[in-house]
Amino acid sequence: MSSNAAAATTKGGRGKPKASKSVSRSSKAGLQFPVGRIARFLKAGKYAERVGAGAPVYLSAVLEYLAAEVLELAGNAARDNKKNRIVPRHIQLAVRNDEELSKLLGSVTIANGGVLPNIHSNLLPKKAGGKDKEIGSASQEF
Repeated sequence: MSSNAAAATTKGGRGKPKASKSVSRSSKAGLQFPVGRIARFLKAGKYAERVGAGAPVYLSAVLEYLAAEVLELAGNAARDNKKNRIVPRHIQLAVRNDEELSKLLGSVTIANGGVLPNIHSNLLPKKAGGKDKEIGSASQEF
């Protein structure tokens, strides 16, 4: 048996073994977001002359975390409204009710998101009894 045949089947030889299946960088990093695609976008975007190996992995991890955070909060908002499907309104409620996400997406408009339910305190009816109550009730009787 020659040394070349032994080197092809065992570990430690130069280069990759011929029979090995390719493993994606996303699965190596334990991520769902595509590391290879983000690497391609970073290179094509000309943000820098060169892109390191760790940059797309880190960016993928950050984007995946942000997506998971928004989806978690939007899912809770949908459940609060007794809905099974997340719609833009739920994303808007999730983002605007979270302090950090609201700061991050402060200048972002979410289409069909609406606004947070908010009534200014000056516009609310007075709770104090007395003259105000009688005047208000008298006008409401007619």
